Amino acid sequence: MLYMVAVLLITALVAGCGGNAAQKSGVETPASSSEANASDNSKTGSTKELTIAEPVHGTGYLPLYIAIRKGFFDGLTVKTVTLSGGSAHTNAVLTDQAFGFIGGPEHNAFAKAKGAELRAIVNIVNRGNVYLVARSDLDPGTDIAAFMKGKTVAVSQYGGTPNSIIRYLAGEWGLELDKDLKLKEVDTGAIPAVLQQNQGDIAVVTEPMLTQGIEEGIWGEPFYNVPQELGPYAYSTINIKLDNITEDPDTVRKFVEGIHKGLEFIRDNKEESMEIAKLEFPTMAQELLKATIDRSYEDAMWEFSGQISEEAVNTGLAVVRSAGLLKDETIGYDDIVDTQFVK
Repeated sequence: MLYMVAVLLITALVAGCGGNAAQKSGVETPASSSEANASDNSKTGSTKELTIAEPVHGTGYLPLYIAIRKGFFDGLTVKTVTLSGGSAHTNAVLTDQAFGFIGGPEHNAFAKAKGAELRAIVNIVNRGNVYLVARSDLDPGTDIAAFMKGKTVAVSQYGGTPNSIIRYLAGEWGLELDKDLKLKEVDTGAIPAVLQQNQGDIAVVTEPMLTQGIEEGIWGEPFYNVPQELGPYAYSTINIKLDNITEDPDTVRKFVEGIHKGLEFIRDNKEESMEIAKLEFPTMAQELLKATIDRSYEDAMWEFSGQISEEAVNTGLAVVRSAGLLKDETIGYDDIVDTQFVK
């Protein structure tokens, strides 16, 4: 995809993630990001380095990239590493190959169900960054449940959040999977081709694929806007081991303060934030990048305080429970979130 640029294989980190081949695809984000922060922190004598594992290098995480490039992490050198596939980013933290990972706090619930203790410490993306679009020759109308019935939906593989969201929505609309609604689960990059070849009627997409598909005439504007319809949703938080909170709270505090500064910056400095986005996504067409960032602002994608509300977490837990990914009904907000460092 245009929005992912693989520049360096991180063999040491991937080895720690083990498991299937899909997890063995660790790439560091563009070197200029981590180097920029390393350069800034070298002036202050920083020695502590932190790695944040991300599932993709995405525009939704721009507040983190801003904080890195602007040197907002006092006394810390922070870099990101992209680990795609399954639970690779979570495993990187559990095996101490990374300080934290970006993902919904439901990943902490998955870990807790298996005996591990992780906590979400600050918010990054506070809306479900997912949109439903219809093939360009179809008219969704106003009755979404009626329109969806009998349709085939192209969506990413089971276990991913877009897949879980469509399963959750199907239940909300009273539609039974495989009877009223069929899911065609494919790799994310194959979704446009599914609709182009009339093998699917609807797609579940995120930016920048959303805007790309609109420009290419594959689908129209979203007929269901998840960020607006589902409201606050802890879609992506930064999660760390509970041990780091209890044993090194000063580092956690400095890190959260840096993220908070990044969130405030993207709120107050839209033009400069866009310039940083261009550095982070150098191969993405500027018009496409601007449309993606503009939509993020319009759909209130970021919670600028960094706070993780109970409402936002409960939405995420409801989604994964409806998809059958979380069986334990006892795990709740206090078991997977710790916002003591958020101002």
